[in-house]
Amino acid sequence: MKLKKFINGYKKFRNKYALGDATIMKSLAIHGQKPQIMVIACCDARVDPALILQCDPGDLFVVRNVANLVPPCEIDDKYHGTSAALEFGIRFLKIPHLVLLGHSQCGGIAARLSKTAIPNNFIKPWVSLIKKANQALTADDYAKLSLQQSFNNCLTFPWIKSAILKKKLEIYRWFFDIQTGEIYSFSPKTKQYLPL
Repeated sequence: MKLKKFINGYKKFRNKYALGDATIMKSLAIHGQKPQIMVIACCDARVDPALILQCDPGDLFVVRNVANLVPPCEIDDKYHGTSAALEFGIRFLKIPHLVLLGHSQCGGIAARLSKTAIPNNFIKPWVSLIKKANQALTADDYAKLSLQQSFNNCLTFPWIKSAILKKKLEIYRWFFDIQTGEIYSFSPKTKQYLPL
C-alpha cells in the first residue's frame, strides 16, 4: 500500500472536518472534548471503533491495546497506560459509558493460547492477564471470557466502582465479528451475547 492513499485520506479529513468557519475541529479546539463514550479496543487494524461506529472526531475517547485488556488496579511506580487513560476518561472527563470492545480472530488471544514460544518482552506478560479456562474453548470464546475478566478488573478501580454505584457510569461488553461486521452485546439478564 502506498503512502499516497494516506495523504489523500488526510486531505479528505481536512476538507470534511477542519476547513470553513463551522468546523468540528475548530469547535473541539475552542470548547475541548466532551465524549460520552469511552472505548477500550484492540489495536488490530481491522477493528477501528470510530470507523465501526461511524463517529466524528470528539465522539469517542478511545484506548487501544493488544487484546483490548483492562488490567487490575495497581497503585505503584510502574507505567500503566490503560489505567491512566481510564482514570482520565472516567474521573476527569466524567464519561458516562464505557465500552469494552473485543473481537473475533484476535491475535492477542491467539498469542495467549499459543504453545509455541515466540521471543517477546511485552506481549506474553500482557496477555497473561487473560486467565485460562478449565474447559476447552475456541479463541472467540476466550475473547469473550477476556471481556468478562476486563469487566471484573474495571471493578477493582475504586472510582469506577463508585461511579457505577452512583449510576454515573455504565459498562458494556461488546464483541465484534470481523467476518460479518456485526456487534454482539453481553446481556446480564440472559448471560449471552446478543446482536446489538
